[in-house]
Amino acid sequence: MAKKILLLEDEVELAETLQELLEESGYAVSMVHTGNDAVDASYESVYDLYIFDINVPDMSGLELLESLRRADDRTPAIFISALIDLNSISKAFEIGADDYIKKPFFPQELLIRVKAKFASANRDIFYKDLRYSPLDRRLYKGESILPQGEVQEALCELFMTNIGNVLDKSILLDCLQHPSDSALRVALSKFKQTTGVEIKNIRGVGYMLEKS
Repeated sequence: MAKKILLLEDEVELAETLQELLEESGYAVSMVHTGNDAVDASYESVYDLYIFDINVPDMSGLELLESLRRADDRTPAIFISALIDLNSISKAFEIGADDYIKKPFFPQELLIRVKAKFASANRDIFYKDLRYSPLDRRLYKGESILPQGEVQEALCELFMTNIGNVLDKSILLDCLQHPSDSALRVALSKFKQTTGVEIKNIRGVGYMLEKS
């Protein structure tokens, strides 16, 4: 299945050029020209990557990504912008950007960055004696696959792709079929028994798989 990209760029000619280039490389691209349209698109569909310009109508790309991150949207994001001041660049990474490309740039450069981002996201993640494959969402211990149900699989993906980061309890509750504090404790206990990992409870905040 093609990776889905949401492209926010108000320069129509540039947007169409980038869309064509990305689609020729096998990506499915949704193109919008305003911040509000990007908000609507992000609620209507799930994307694998955001590419946002900063100076766009309605709300800036920075404001847009900041609001998405507050809503627990962790979709990787690349900014493309003519703003080259350190404050803008610093702000972009502070709110959760993965990359920043300064305009003007060769469209091919963006394609290289996009391919690199997806390649890194597909690499196996190693933690102690475990190996997690993002491609097939499987967890290995040695050469053996650790069997997991749907809930355990969702928890595993969150913890293994966020090692060292605190996960808000609300995000973890979304993994459950019947969310409740007691059900989450049971699910986390089962996950720890299956994998042998230690999950740290950060009181009043959430849970974290500490770096090994």
